[in-house]
Amino acid sequence: MRARLFAVIVAAGLFLAVGAGTGEAQCRPDGDVEFVCGPVSPEDLVAVPETPWVIVAGMEDDGYLYATDSRNHRSTVLFPVSSFGSRPDPAFGDCGGPLTGGFRPHGLNLRPGPGGRHTLYVVRHGAREAIEVFELDARGGRPVLTWTGCAEAPEGVTFNSVAALPGGGFAATHFALPLGRVWEWAPGAGWTEVPGTETNGPNGIVASPDGRWLYLGGWGTRSLIRVSRGESPVRQDAVEVGFHVDNVRWAPDGSLLAAGHLGDAPESIFECLGQGRCDGVTSRVARVDPDALTAEEIVRYPSNENFILGTVGLEVGGEIWVGGIAGADRIARFPAR
Repeated sequence: MRARLFAVIVAAGLFLAVGAGTGEAQCRPDGDVEFVCGPVSPEDLVAVPETPWVIVAGMEDDGYLYATDSRNHRSTVLFPVSSFGSRPDPAFGDCGGPLTGGFRPHGLNLRPGPGGRHTLYVVRHGAREAIEVFELDARGGRPVLTWTGCAEAPEGVTFNSVAALPGGGFAATHFALPLGRVWEWAPGAGWTEVPGTETNGPNGIVASPDGRWLYLGGWGTRSLIRVSRGESPVRQDAVEVGFHVDNVRWAPDGSLLAAGHLGDAPESIFECLGQGRCDGVTSRVARVDPDALTAEEIVRYPSNENFILGTVGLEVGGEIWVGGIAGADRIARFPAR
């Protein structure tokens, strides 16, 4: 969702720990729903392989990347901080260098690498519209980020989510109603439009490990969309999930978690974001079989004083973590099923 509808300013210092300032009373469970408190507007989440860490995009006008420890549920600011590593990759030679001001992170994706060294891709709004690229080093415990470059968006394009592709490239959704599409960046070639991806409000995106398929969150179509990549004619299929799909994540069992929200009327979501009128708005997560394209709803949670608008579902241990926006200061945790 677009960040212009809300703004919350938070303070941070070098490796700021967050969560301790959120009172225990405020972070108490709501029945069997528990919370990770601290990160503000945690719009997207991605797990760091073979570690207890979850990377969180705090989508605010002055936002942060957090690392949350799933063992104790404490979070640490990773970027921007007063001191950070920078090692520009020549593949991103057109990027103007690292910018810490005007950092508004949105979608996340992680390309696993050997020996605990991975690549993190971040949709960035604010001072520039771009995919920011970091090396993520998880060898020493808490992740450390080193900025390595960026790919600035084509003129007039606003990105929402990003997915790593084989060969060092990545794909990103241009969210637009009634018609958006996917763009693909490749080293040496830059940005090109991906044929067959035009749809009403493409939002979240993940790719199959071999890069042959893209899975899109159809915000406007309330569906999970599967599109073939690199073949002609393009094949496109979809499964209706019954809510506005925001982000999409792979689960450990090979299924997909499509997360989003639904209101009583078409305008309900924007009234919730812009005016705080969230009655009838629910956060949803569905588990989707990527081959059979069947879906089963596994989370439905009504908006309340704790959490109003879910945007992402991530399986962490035996739980489904759901991030949200609109100034939320927590991640909701549901029993996995």
